[in-house]
Amino acid sequence: MFAYTIRRLVQMIPLLFAASVVIFALLALQPGDPLDELRQNNPNLTAEQLEQLRKAYGLDQPIYVRYFKWLGRALQGDLGQSRSYGVKAAEFVFGERLPRTLLLSGLAFAVALLIAIPVGIFSAVRQYSTADYVITFMTFIGFSTPVFFLGIILLYLFTVVVPERTGLPALPTGLPSLFWSDVTSGSISFFSYVGTWATHLILPVMTLALIQMASWTRYMRASLLEVLGQDFIRTARAKGLAERKVLYKHALRNALIPIVTLVGLAVPGVLGGAIITENIFSYPGMGRTIFESLLAKDYNVAMAALAMLAVLTALFNLIADLLYAVVDPRIRYS
Repeated sequence: MFAYTIRRLVQMIPLLFAASVVIFALLALQPGDPLDELRQNNPNLTAEQLEQLRKAYGLDQPIYVRYFKWLGRALQGDLGQSRSYGVKAAEFVFGERLPRTLLLSGLAFAVALLIAIPVGIFSAVRQYSTADYVITFMTFIGFSTPVFFLGIILLYLFTVVVPERTGLPALPTGLPSLFWSDVTSGSISFFSYVGTWATHLILPVMTLALIQMASWTRYMRASLLEVLGQDFIRTARAKGLAERKVLYKHALRNALIPIVTLVGLAVPGVLGGAIITENIFSYPGMGRTIFESLLAKDYNVAMAALAMLAVLTALFNLIADLLYAVVDPRIRYS
């Protein structure tokens, strides 16, 4: 498996190179340039000054020249400076915004898995029951609901409707005004810190988790039903094994094989959904950073964030392949 992993990591290099070329080209070819906002805010700038700025930013050079200059700096760990935030793009994206997005997406991912897989098993075991029909109906609704629509509905319900009708406080959005330094300095307790963060994360986590739960529940149900109809399950039952043992020891492990692939491939989708969710709930993570940097044409920040999404996509595809061997003992990579 070690040799297979190394081979796959080497194969990722041309893939990530191609992804970076596409991302850089799309950013460079969007209408306007970084000087548009500067020109609007400073109407007294002369054409000569704008041309000097254009040369300073390298915007007078062909796209391929700018790309290879960016790539050369990126390989040395220099992703450029953010014009909007006044800091290094790598420090801003990876040090400040990425951890917040990983926290949000990781919690949504865990919640979706912990609920979707048991519900999918329950639905498969009780096929064609009233509960199965209810679960199927709810998952179809989840399939057809866009993440932005669900986020707006939850935001309206828990910040307007519920507080007005029950008198309960509205669930907060955005980023809590507490930081780890408040805990270490003794100004607040650790439990207050965690509780404050948790209340701010409820709505965005719920939005991302509900969308994923719908698909994973259906896939878990379909996969388990397919396995339960196979010959080795009938043989296990004929031997007198308890139904619980047949289900969890024999059927479930085989049914999880396609789920592992779907879960691995769903991670980039969760991160992509965070772009919309973070903007709806004013959560300052990497998704909101991508949106703001695209509007401001802050190419260095946008390139760093989008390139990181490409890296995460490739890595989780590899992790999904490696998990095959963990779930299915018949699969060996050599």
